[in-house]
Amino acid sequence: MTATGENFDVVVIGGGIVGTATALALTATHPGLKLALLEKEAHLACHQTGHNSGVIHSGLYYKPGSLKAQNCTAGRDALYAFCAEHAIPHQRCGKVVVATRDEELPALDELHRRGLANGLDGLVRLDGADLRAHEPHVAGIAGLFVPQTGIVDYTSVTEAYAAVVTARGGVVRTGCRLLGVRRAGGGLQLTTTTGIVRSRHLVNCAGLHCDRVARLCGSDPGVHIVPFRGEYYTLQPARRTLVRNLIYPVPDPAFPFLGVHYTRRIDGEVEAGPNAVLALKREGYGRFSLSPRDLLEICLYPGFWRLARLYWRVGLQEYARSYSKTLFVRDLQRLIPELGRADVVRAGAGVRAQAVDRSGKLLDDFHIVAGEGMIHVLNAPSPAATASLSIGQKVAGEVAKLIVS
Repeated sequence: MTATGENFDVVVIGGGIVGTATALALTATHPGLKLALLEKEAHLACHQTGHNSGVIHSGLYYKPGSLKAQNCTAGRDALYAFCAEHAIPHQRCGKVVVATRDEELPALDELHRRGLANGLDGLVRLDGADLRAHEPHVAGIAGLFVPQTGIVDYTSVTEAYAAVVTARGGVVRTGCRLLGVRRAGGGLQLTTTTGIVRSRHLVNCAGLHCDRVARLCGSDPGVHIVPFRGEYYTLQPARRTLVRNLIYPVPDPAFPFLGVHYTRRIDGEVEAGPNAVLALKREGYGRFSLSPRDLLEICLYPGFWRLARLYWRVGLQEYARSYSKTLFVRDLQRLIPELGRADVVRAGAGVRAQAVDRSGKLLDDFHIVAGEGMIHVLNAPSPAATASLSIGQKVAGEVAKLIVS
């Protein structure tokens, strides 16, 4: 379908779960709004949304009062309700967070405190015997059971969001890449691969390319997206009984990611991972994927080198795990010692869009910036899928301010 000279009130860039949730919220709060969602790929949810582990997060890890904490807990409940209403397969199965060493107990205590501060009820502190009652094959000295955690297929959720948007009169267009933006006639003129689109307002939910879209719009995002690839193994069918539901380690406070863990997916498969290695391509799902442009941009960004000085040792360890199945399995054996090298096979990977500021700091919280006629979602890593309905409502609220101004 050619989009030549079409006029809209709002255009959302990006057909992942945050973009579709934003479109969903806008069509709910502004009936009759002329809205279009533009996605460059042939299908929705092709990148971060379609490559994650499918976990519905509880809100356990996040600093109380942060955008992640607020939106995860609200979004989680809304997501469960949406899945029930639209008959999307999901399961509220709970998870265990496992301490395997005495040194991890203070961090486990802190997680428990954060969970309570974030409104999680039903948290249960576990000793070793309690842990094995939940997960018989786990080796740990203590743990925490989190009942709010669940599993779902986020591609199915995204498609359901989009179906509601179109039923309300919104336009969802795939295969439509944004090429340029300029101000014209009191609004915005968007040049795309399928033609010209005009809009009063623009919402940037472009994920791995959100900083580039912000620059196309004439905005300085103040951050650069540094992509991190997370690689997974899957358990052989005969060994899936090693895992009942979800098993997580106590996160290392010196490392900005959660560590390798076990996830029983909604289709019954059991995944193990991910690690976190610097990706040399923003959509680089293979170990040898490389984009000269993406790599050059990383190398020219001063914030990356400041980040590298902080985490170079951990980064080398992650690369070693990427290329050594033995090292990867050794980490997994901390949680389930009887897991063998032959019990897992290499599976897929995802790429996380991580915003890094000029000082080299990884942005820990969601980051949403309003500009003249525009809203830019510039950092929405995990738990953004869980929080998507809440994030969408927040962004829709920001758009409402633009509409009335």
